[in-house]
Amino acid sequence: MISAVIPLLNESNLVTRLVEDVFSNLKKTGEKFEIVCVDDGSTDSTLQHLLEFREINEELKVVSLSRNFGLQPALTAGLEYATGDFVIMMDGDFQDPPELIPKLFKKIKETNSDIITAVRYQRNEKIGRRIYTSIFHRIFSSISEGEQVLKAGNFCIINKKAHQAILRFSERNRYLPGIRNFIGFKHGFIEYNRPERLGGEAKMSRKKLFALAADAIYSFSKWPIKACLYFGLFGIFIFLAAIIYALGSKLLGFAPIGWSSMFLAVSFFGSVQLTFLGLIGEYVYRIFKEVQNRPVYFVKDIYE
Repeated sequence: MISAVIPLLNESNLVTRLVEDVFSNLKKTGEKFEIVCVDDGSTDSTLQHLLEFREINEELKVVSLSRNFGLQPALTAGLEYATGDFVIMMDGDFQDPPELIPKLFKKIKETNSDIITAVRYQRNEKIGRRIYTSIFHRIFSSISEGEQVLKAGNFCIINKKAHQAILRFSERNRYLPGIRNFIGFKHGFIEYNRPERLGGEAKMSRKKLFALAADAIYSFSKWPIKACLYFGLFGIFIFLAAIIYALGSKLLGFAPIGWSSMFLAVSFFGSVQLTFLGLIGEYVYRIFKEVQNRPVYFVKDIYE
């Protein structure tokens, strides 16, 4: 059986057409299937539309969360309630085209892979969003531990082994594309053109995107801490050079007059120290969240 996991937040204008398209494309695979839609605390009629569709299609399972927990927790909820031998993860805004579902399933069966990721070779989005998304993927790929897939988001199909491996992760600050690559297994790819949203506003604002990028980098890279170390060593080198220069100029009788150089040095190193304290604070905050061990999400209702 195939499970399609779709997180949704205030998508009342799109949800009926989306579920219908996913339903018809899952039928093309010739396999039994279920659609697991996670309502991530929507405040519009998204849940109502889902329940109306479910009245005539028992393949739809609806998980309603108690509030908005975010994309990654909502995807996690869907993964935990999915029961298929293969699980498809996709966004609920039509930017992950449902017509690729048969192609993903065919590829994972023919190649005997554990994971097939849909890679975006082109993005039909606003230029600003394309630029900082591309920058993030390149930076994350170059500094993260382990090989990462460029231009890949949540859209993928995984088999039972990969599904169970992902569910073993209990961290609160999670980045599922990074986790998907971290677990290993046999990995394949298909390319697709990521279209624009059919309507409405993107639910992942710039603030949320930058927060997700930070979670990804802090979770899968030690580069921020290493940067602190390298800057610290560089600062020691500059400090030693300044001492040698000051002593030499004093002995030779042309010591600099005034406090400008001292003021600049104190300001520079003070700023560096504050930056590093903020960076370490990010790690401490994430450690605190993990130690709290709070649930990633709460379910209000399940319709199955």
